[in-house]
Amino acid sequence: MLGKTTTLSIRTPEGVHFEIPIASPFSRCLALAVDVAIVIALTILLIQVINLFGVMFSEVPVLGKVFSDFSTGAMIVLQFTVSIGYGMSTEWLWSGRTLGKRIMRLRVIDERGLSLSLKQVIIRNLFRFLDMLPSTFYLLGGISCALTKRCQRLGDIAAGTLVVREVDSTPPVLEEFVRAEKNSFATLPHLEARLRQRTSPEEARLVLDAVTRRNDLTPSARLELFSRLADHFRSIAEFPEEITIGLSDEQYVRNVAATLFHRASV
Repeated sequence: MLGKTTTLSIRTPEGVHFEIPIASPFSRCLALAVDVAIVIALTILLIQVINLFGVMFSEVPVLGKVFSDFSTGAMIVLQFTVSIGYGMSTEWLWSGRTLGKRIMRLRVIDERGLSLSLKQVIIRNLFRFLDMLPSTFYLLGGISCALTKRCQRLGDIAAGTLVVREVDSTPPVLEEFVRAEKNSFATLPHLEARLRQRTSPEEARLVLDAVTRRNDLTPSARLELFSRLADHFRSIAEFPEEITIGLSDEQYVRNVAATLFHRASV
């Protein structure tokens, strides 16, 4: 058995490094138990509906025989559709989560740390029939999870996916952040207004991410990122030299963040 990897380690091109905990086989089994119970309940419910129509048409000789033959095939198709369609639809609509995974706080992601594609959702769920063998006991899937380093069943390997645990992250407190900043730009409110007007929501989000996660960056990546951001915002709204002289690129960007989010917080 291979040594297990408990976290997915990701480093972005900007030098940001973070880790995502990989779901354990036990938590995956609990989530699977919930999902299997839901699939069984849905299947039974739909079969009861089909049987109800069978009773209704049984009084009509021709229709009764036709519906009897149809219902047998429909139940087989129904079991396939529910068992596969449930996983596909929920994982696609809920960003890699079935109801069982939501309860257990698990999520399916691309093994590179990206969001799932529709192709990956389809592949990992189609392979579920292979993972379920023999006799729907998920023996092959369980063996695969036990033998792979990152607890991947055969469907995960084929689709290039991982099941990870969701971890709560504390969002930055903007009010405390802007109050803590010594923002020399505040002395020129007309230029601050110009900066706010010319900054898109995406640019503002990038600035906030850079400032709040700066300690996660490597020194070289940190210098390069703040240099680029500072150059960009100098071109948007240039402040006079008397209030920018001596400011590092990072402090310049921190002033930009304080200007943008001080307005949002008041």
